[in-house]
Amino acid sequence: MPLLRPQPGPPLSLTLSRDLVRTLKRGNPWVFADALRESPGELRAVPPGSHALLHDTRGKPLALGMYDPGPTLCFRACTVVGEGAAGGGGKDPAPRPLDDAWALARLEPALALRRIWLGEDTTGWRLVNGEGDGLPGLVLDVYADTAVIRLDGDGPAGFYDARGIARWAADALGLRAVVERTRGEEGASALVGAAPAEPVPFLENGAWFTADLARGQKTGFFLDQRENRALVRRLAAGRRALNLFGYTGGFSVAAGLGGAAHVTTVDLAAPAVQAAGEHWSMNGLPHAAHEGVVADAFDYLDRSARAGRAWDLVIADPPSFAPNKAALPKALAAYRRLVAAAAGVTAPGALLAAASCSSHVDAPTFLTLCEEGIGTARRRATVVAVHGQPMDHPTPLALPEFRYLKFVLLRVE
Repeated sequence: MPLLRPQPGPPLSLTLSRDLVRTLKRGNPWVFADALRESPGELRAVPPGSHALLHDTRGKPLALGMYDPGPTLCFRACTVVGEGAAGGGGKDPAPRPLDDAWALARLEPALALRRIWLGEDTTGWRLVNGEGDGLPGLVLDVYADTAVIRLDGDGPAGFYDARGIARWAADALGLRAVVERTRGEEGASALVGAAPAEPVPFLENGAWFTADLARGQKTGFFLDQRENRALVRRLAAGRRALNLFGYTGGFSVAAGLGGAAHVTTVDLAAPAVQAAGEHWSMNGLPHAAHEGVVADAFDYLDRSARAGRAWDLVIADPPSFAPNKAALPKALAAYRRLVAAAAGVTAPGALLAAASCSSHVDAPTFLTLCEEGIGTARRRATVVAVHGQPMDHPTPLALPEFRYLKFVLLRVE
């Protein structure tokens, strides 16, 4: 089956209005509408996902990629002039054509990279991480014998043949089913086999979890925190742990398996707290050592501080406070407030882990917010570790925006 959707004619012609040659050749594939000579109005009728040939400001071919007339991120480069040439030559007259051979040449190395570290104790992992694997806008996650495809908007949906990619993944991994999850919507449509009626069990570093492929967040589980959960597991022995924005209990189970004396999971969604309890039980952990609380995390922290409660290990991993740039000022205040409130219930000498998945908040800014939050709480802290995404979430070196995950472990005095 084809891996890319057929194109009705020659690629759309686009021209840069400013010099982005070095940026693109270094591996940043994103071009926004304000960097093109063509106005969005001129190209409104172009079907999303159309192949486009991007020219530099002098009119020379520079990159082939996909065009999307909807968002401000309107062009994603897939192949660039001179790509793969010795010394980065740039002497090729045109970029490599976009066809199934191109797609396969990206999919196979993506799988080979995962096989370097993948072991039998982990069956939930990301096979394709979009731009990080040279396949812009394509995400493919594997949960045991089932996989989920998610396409990042109308452009990638019109560019890739999801059914063909699903068949490739099923054949390469011997999968029972592959489904597609539409961004922002519930439900999963079957591409290979039948869509699972129940959440799919899988292993993460020997721990059991389930992924709700139809209704869960992202593709059903937050795979990007795998290594940070492993860190929490190593640190948890004998500690009383608090997992805020706990979702389905990933950090809670990690702490429990690490020997935590007691774990409290707090989330606003009752089904998530219920799933956290089920994951706790799946791993044979004692029922009395876990408490699930349905509550707003900020309210819970305020009540706990007034009651004089404190924990030895606090994890604050909220959803993105800054889904776009317009939300950034409020997001910065929210992260600052969260760190301050979490520090207020962290026992002296204990550990606080603060995370952010907002791509609009870079790592230096997040560290500054942690510092300001700790100061607001009238505490002092030492940075123990700063982590990000795991190996199956690679990112282009030239695209720092793609390194969205920040995980800061602090010892609070």
